Amino acid sequence: MTTTKLVYVIISLMTIGVVGVGFVGLVTAAVFSKFGNTVWAVNRDKQKSDDLKNGKIPFFEPGLEELVKESVEAGRLKFTTQYSDAISDADVVMIAVGTPSAPDGTADLSAVFGAAKSLAPYIKTGAIVIVKSTVPPGTNDKVREIIGTVTKKQFYTASVPEFLREGTAVDDTLHPDRILIGSNEPAVIKKLLELHRPLNGETVIMRPESAQLTKYSSNAYLANRIVFINQISDLAEKTGADVQEIIRGMGLDSRIGLHYWWPGLQYGGSCFPKDVKELAAYARRVGEGDGLFEKIDQLNENRLLKLLTRFEKAVGGWNGKTVAVLGLSFKPNTDDMREAPSMKVIPLLTAAGAAVYVYDPQASGHAKKILGDSVAKYAVNPYEAVKGATALMILVEWDEFKSLDLPKIKKNMTPGAVFIDTRNLYDPQIIKEAGLKYVGIGR
Repeated sequence: MTTTKLVYVIISLMTIGVVGVGFVGLVTAAVFSKFGNTVWAVNRDKQKSDDLKNGKIPFFEPGLEELVKESVEAGRLKFTTQYSDAISDADVVMIAVGTPSAPDGTADLSAVFGAAKSLAPYIKTGAIVIVKSTVPPGTNDKVREIIGTVTKKQFYTASVPEFLREGTAVDDTLHPDRILIGSNEPAVIKKLLELHRPLNGETVIMRPESAQLTKYSSNAYLANRIVFINQISDLAEKTGADVQEIIRGMGLDSRIGLHYWWPGLQYGGSCFPKDVKELAAYARRVGEGDGLFEKIDQLNENRLLKLLTRFEKAVGGWNGKTVAVLGLSFKPNTDDMREAPSMKVIPLLTAAGAAVYVYDPQASGHAKKILGDSVAKYAVNPYEAVKGATALMILVEWDEFKSLDLPKIKKNMTPGAVFIDTRNLYDPQIIKEAGLKYVGIGR
């Protein structure tokens, strides 16, 4: 007879205040409330808070709506516009506000410092203020100074950067590759280890400055991989090589790996462009300018026009042509339009005299608010978008675009139509057999 011994892990539940209900703040608040903590999320927009209380999410993120509704109904997740509600009882306060790039490329930290000033009067003794926003090294010192001018209570600061990918943010938070805890205080480290215990990622303890620079370094490295493979793509096109074959050939080297090689127009989104610019600006500030980070940003910025010129030649000029653009968000499984290639491509096409029809599974509504009805016409599916089109341009690798009915696409387009595959989703031979002219990246 065998005896099974049950082991119960007791986790101390906490009260958490989250400042900011954008992408990072809302996902973070929802996940930590799922674990039984009481989480207050504060922002200045009453309408947004009211919508969130009713389960209305301001952006598309798979799994988030259900998670928010579950915790709101259970009374664990609360939304407010009052800092006194969110901060007064909080054991841990998380600052998760935006840090956009200023015109000179530096991080605009006004929202971080504003949050610190607003929460300071309500902070309780012993509370830990976590900066989750992406900020340059040394920011915690300024946050501590701002709060310290308002209150004489003892409090602590720490840096716990996020590594969420839009489209998989809930899963990334629940199952992180790693959790960085940036603190020099043993008591703070102990408490934050307890807070993050339900997550199964490897925890790394480091200085706050190291945690902050690690976040920038990670995004800059990934951006560099995209810029690198785009450069290889350009060489492949000049030599008759295929970049997808090159990726497999070099990626089987264990030191390199097959992951995260995405040749295309350029990297975009809410993080890579701004984080590379901010890292370059920080390097200049500390006397290490004119280096790799500035070059990564420059190569990325210059790439789009170069490729559009090549596409225009394949189409025979944009003027008077109808172009169907599939994919408006900056990546699949999100409706985020920040630094999306479509926001640059579509105005350039219309300025060159093309009529543009667009379709996206989630982002059409956001695109319409930004571009308006005069710049592009919005279709309800890919096949409507390509009617009468001379060129089809895939900008985003939504699953829906990976299995298009090619005979139907061919039938709806004009004779001699061009299939521009900026994500290399299709085998060129299959497109040619469907009667379309194929143009890819590095092929």
